[in-house]
Amino acid sequence: MKQYRFTVAVLLGLSVIMSAAAQSSTDKVPVFVSIVPQKYFVERIGGDQVDVSVMVEPGVSPHDYEPKPQQMAALAKARIYYAIGIEFEKVWLEKFKGVNRRMLTVHTERGIEKIPLKPGHQGDEGKDPHVWLSPVAVMVQARNILRGLLTVDPDHRSIYEANYRQFLIELLDLDADLRGVFAGTEGRTEFMVFHPAWGYFADAYGLKQVPVEIEGKDPKPAELQHLIHHATERGISVVFVTPQFSTKSAETVASAIGGQIAFVDPMALNWKANMVEVAEKFRAALR
Repeated sequence: MKQYRFTVAVLLGLSVIMSAAAQSSTDKVPVFVSIVPQKYFVERIGGDQVDVSVMVEPGVSPHDYEPKPQQMAALAKARIYYAIGIEFEKVWLEKFKGVNRRMLTVHTERGIEKIPLKPGHQGDEGKDPHVWLSPVAVMVQARNILRGLLTVDPDHRSIYEANYRQFLIELLDLDADLRGVFAGTEGRTEFMVFHPAWGYFADAYGLKQVPVEIEGKDPKPAELQHLIHHATERGISVVFVTPQFSTKSAETVASAIGGQIAFVDPMALNWKANMVEVAEKFRAALR
């Protein structure tokens, strides 16, 4: 009887250990990202192994975002924080580390040569943070995302690496498709935007964005008149705006040139489909 009880106890103990091991092997890696498009990137590589939370909520500007208390509480359980070099991170990344000392912070923008927000501007402060809006730049970010996952979850290396390779193929195909969209637009390269988010996109496909917003501020009357004159001279009839910013100045320019405003969202979750949609809108505006 004692031997039976001992055997049952051992089996029950093994059952508990095996159950715990099975549970730990199937648990998703809790990950935080700064902005919505990063969720798309991390899920393409992490697949079913990751549970991704976004810090900056949809429709909100990431430049001066302040995390909510519930987000800070959830952050305490995260294994990785994927930064991307946007403004609010300068204030909050150190605070995030204070909440979760064991969390790995990965700078996904590392390795990308930043372009200036304003032509001729020198120094890091004037660099464009919108590195997620170019498939070529996302290839660099994908590699950094992979490294983070391999660091905290090496047991699923084969899954992550296979997903990463497939994602790179998709990025290469997308880049080729976008180049095809703008084939034949030589000499018609300028599009007008309120917020200068599309510099990397423009740089990749031989275009030039003309921003209404000047260094984060609405243009002064003289600057506004210059923009209107420039748009009229170049035949620009569309001013592109984003959901995260006011459209007042853009509407003023559009009205003055007898044009219209059109929405393009740099923060869309379905990043790939959004890139194609935005490209088609830009192409149509160049005609």
